[in-house]
Amino acid sequence: MASCSHASTQDLKPPAPSQAVYREDCTQCFDSIVQFPILSFYVSRLTHDQDDEAGLNVCLTCFNGGCAGDRDHASLHFKQFGHPLMLNIKRSRKNVQRDEPPHKISKLAITAETEEDIFETATHVICYACDVDILDNSVGNLETVIDGVMNAMTFSKREEVKAWEQEFIPCEHTLCLDQHEPKQIESQECGNLGCGRSQFGGMGGNSHGLVHSNLSSHGVAVKLGSITADGSADIYCYKCNEERVDPNLAAHLAHWGINLSSREKTEKSLMEMQVEHNMKWEFSMKTEDGKELTPLFGPGLTGLVNLGNSCYLSSVVQCIFDTAGFQQRYYHGSDIPPFCQAPAEDFETQMRKLADGLLSGRYSRLNRDIIASPESVEAPQQKGLAPAMFKHLVGRGHEEFSTMRQQDAFEFLTHVFKLVNLSTHPEGLGNPIGCFNFLVEQRLQCSSCQKVRYSENCQDNISIPVPARRLASIGDSSSEAPFAPVTLYDCIDSYTAEEKVELTCPSCGSKDGFTKRSSFKTLPQELVINARRFEMVNWVPTKLEIPVEVSDEPLDFSSYLSRGLKEGEELLPEVEEQTPTNAFVPHQGALDQLLGMGFPMARCEKALYMTGNVEADAAMNWLFAHMDDVDIDEPLDLGKVSATQTDTEQDPMKLEQLGEMGIDGNRAKIALRATNGDINRAIDWVFSHPDDVFETATNAEPGASCTGGSKSQGTDATPARYQLRSIVCHKGSSVHAGHYVAFVRKASSGENGMSWVMFNDEKVVKVDDIQDMKKFAYLYFFSRV
Repeated sequence: MASCSHASTQDLKPPAPSQAVYREDCTQCFDSIVQFPILSFYVSRLTHDQDDEAGLNVCLTCFNGGCAGDRDHASLHFKQFGHPLMLNIKRSRKNVQRDEPPHKISKLAITAETEEDIFETATHVICYACDVDILDNSVGNLETVIDGVMNAMTFSKREEVKAWEQEFIPCEHTLCLDQHEPKQIESQECGNLGCGRSQFGGMGGNSHGLVHSNLSSHGVAVKLGSITADGSADIYCYKCNEERVDPNLAAHLAHWGINLSSREKTEKSLMEMQVEHNMKWEFSMKTEDGKELTPLFGPGLTGLVNLGNSCYLSSVVQCIFDTAGFQQRYYHGSDIPPFCQAPAEDFETQMRKLADGLLSGRYSRLNRDIIASPESVEAPQQKGLAPAMFKHLVGRGHEEFSTMRQQDAFEFLTHVFKLVNLSTHPEGLGNPIGCFNFLVEQRLQCSSCQKVRYSENCQDNISIPVPARRLASIGDSSSEAPFAPVTLYDCIDSYTAEEKVELTCPSCGSKDGFTKRSSFKTLPQELVINARRFEMVNWVPTKLEIPVEVSDEPLDFSSYLSRGLKEGEELLPEVEEQTPTNAFVPHQGALDQLLGMGFPMARCEKALYMTGNVEADAAMNWLFAHMDDVDIDEPLDLGKVSATQTDTEQDPMKLEQLGEMGIDGNRAKIALRATNGDINRAIDWVFSHPDDVFETATNAEPGASCTGGSKSQGTDATPARYQLRSIVCHKGSSVHAGHYVAFVRKASSGENGMSWVMFNDEKVVKVDDIQDMKKFAYLYFFSRV
């Protein structure tokens, strides 16, 4: 064995239970092993037919994953950070002998294949510094570290668990736990040992722990095998009938002679079991219409695997990365990735990784793993890419997108645009959202004196109502009759129509109200239109099936451009607005919860402001940590809060991480102070306080009025002709359920050189006719021609 001093160092440690291990794919590209969740019968469609021959190198210092093939990002990691030792992981598919004819699969009893059933895995350690392969794993701590890496919960699985997980909080029973006299017990629970309840789906348990709780009034229990050395465990309060957290878990366990640091997790947590159960259900969803469509492969034709209710993400991403602005900004081929400490948590890196994955064509390959029955007529499809790092990064800290639930594609689009606007754009690479920016003009006219006021604001999308007119006929119920079709022009006419608003005129004092009208001051290069087809039925938003006619030929929007103040119009006098010292409006739902817990109003408002005004749980935790503040009961004063925030020192590493997300230093400092140093909440705090006055604004570009400081505000040039480029369609009665797909117009060898392509998660197919799909699209992407 070649000599290597690095392998014997005692600094090598296995990953902690809470530490991310990137052994699924490279953090900077998709050239590596890709192991998808082996959770159900869906495994046969998710695993790859052949891993990269060079395998994946996992850093044994920080557990970053880097490809070892042509791009060799593992070597780049060593050159940038000097971490010498890597664990090389290679897999090869086993030759599995299957029964002929195959057994009929029962829908009620499906045996999941495991990773061990499918692959042979080989590992060995290499040292970049010494340029040697280390074949003896007994050196130093190598064997322990390798076992830790291979048995650790992978990054994607860990994030899935977090996404499904509820925000558990302590309760009075965990905070005020009264324990009996201490004694040594063999297996350690609350002094009594009892099994848990049986779980949905047949997972064991005879509820003896619950019986003990009922007989003894002992409410708090810990799941034995879930205890980890870093202090996490499944805690259940039988009195609240809820899962909770115990902030004093170490002390409470030590009372019974349990040393937390020596514990090792031996069982799946409740959340891990729930992930497996939910994923089995989600992956069984069928969305095809049964029609045989021609699969497509090549650059710009790469599908994205559904990570569990992630079709909203896949559809939006396919549309935005089809635009020239996003391609020029983030697709850089074989360029060296940007330097950063944590590539998986760096927005720039993950956007470039995604762009390369979608546009290069390197990964648009046939999935030979689809095990089709002899009678199957399904055309062979792609393997697709799993955008796990991107999903978890863009959703981090967000109340909705951090979950595994289905989400609104339009809301996700605006969220991604917000992240792009907040990120840093290198010199020579402009903000791609500038291509979407335009100005909307608001015109107010007094109904009495006829004086007018014009104002404008910059937007990067437009949401327009779809007029609902039922085709009621004799004998039909008006509530069940189909809707009359409308044109896209009808929708924009509805958006730009005059409406009555109740205002008092500052000029003539009349209370007769105003007429208000919206129009386009400018129009962008790329126009995104959200078609609103919802109405409130019993206070529930219900989707309406209203067909909207949209031509494939260019549409002229010139008539919707405003020419501003007309000859003879007289402007209304400007009115000085008095801004109160405390202009903060707390989130009503969170405020009600905090007040219901008995916290005074002043404390509630201050806690919500300091935690991003998002949720009651975060505000409550902030209150617990600031109970002793001398000014805790003083009314919220924004000026005073901003002044005191400047006095707190911040962790340079956290500031650097926020900087890598594109948040400038001043905002990062204030956001961290406002959220007690929590990075995830700090990101959300920035989004929740876009209009706050920060300490300095010297970095703002002069004349910038659009979100993110982009100078582009569209153009008022005519003719303003736009052609449909892509659409996002939705099937289902609610945007929070059902399924999203994208249709994108791509260059082809057809009659007019263009053809429509459907992106249905990992499936990419040619579509000859999308007329029916266009009529019911949720998002329309137009390009100026």
